[in-house]
Amino acid sequence: MKIYSWNVNGIRAVLRKEAFSPFIEAEQPDILCLQETKAQPEEINLGLDSYHVYVNSAEKKGYSGTAILSKTEPIATINGLPDDIKLKYDMTDNAYGDPNTEGRVLTAEYEQFYVVTVYTPNAKEDLSRIPLRRDHWDPAFLEYCKLLEQTKPVVFCGDLNVAHTELDLANPKPNMGKKGFTLEERAGFQAFLDAGFVDTLRLFKEGNGYYTWWSNFGGARARNVGWRIDYFLVSASLREHVTAAEIYPAVMGSDHCPVSVTLDI
Repeated sequence: MKIYSWNVNGIRAVLRKEAFSPFIEAEQPDILCLQETKAQPEEINLGLDSYHVYVNSAEKKGYSGTAILSKTEPIATINGLPDDIKLKYDMTDNAYGDPNTEGRVLTAEYEQFYVVTVYTPNAKEDLSRIPLRRDHWDPAFLEYCKLLEQTKPVVFCGDLNVAHTELDLANPKPNMGKKGFTLEERAGFQAFLDAGFVDTLRLFKEGNGYYTWWSNFGGARARNVGWRIDYFLVSASLREHVTAAEIYPAVMGSDHCPVSVTLDI
């Protein structure tokens, strides 16, 4: 089973650039998880009869949003985080608002595992959302994944808006402490590994140069001066079933490229 993830930075823009259909035709994903769709359900017209399409859009038009395309109909889908977890981490009435109104999490349940697509809030240039990431979002999303894991294994993917180590961005030194590479954000990612989740790409690829996002300035993508901020993580029980993990920098249409994991299951 091949599962793909792609922050499309606007699904309508990708469709206008005629980048989406060639990608689907070439890769034939069994499941495709999308982030930053920036569209309401009625605006997402993919024309893919072979896929079941599930959408969690933000209330604010043209903002955020996630989707899952699946050749197999899931048992169920879940939008957002559970109310009890939001309440525990004070995510319903604080300065950052309710994450469920931004369409940032979408879960599909299958017979053997859950698939979760997530679009993690970024810290902003002034780092004003670091408290959100450290105290609310990161621990809440981890608890949600561990809750699902009590029932069956979890595959989660998406734009996590953090480079985990110095190997995950081309220029670590000048970016130390900046958005996407703060100690707080990196610790939030490490907490998933400490909880037993596996960063699948690192099962197969070592070192740097494996990036999934590039600035639109200075020819960064052509020079591969990028960041790895899009990931697939799986429950420890699925580790032996992971047969491949890839990134696809040649796939254009967004400032992010797709990533994938293949499971023998």
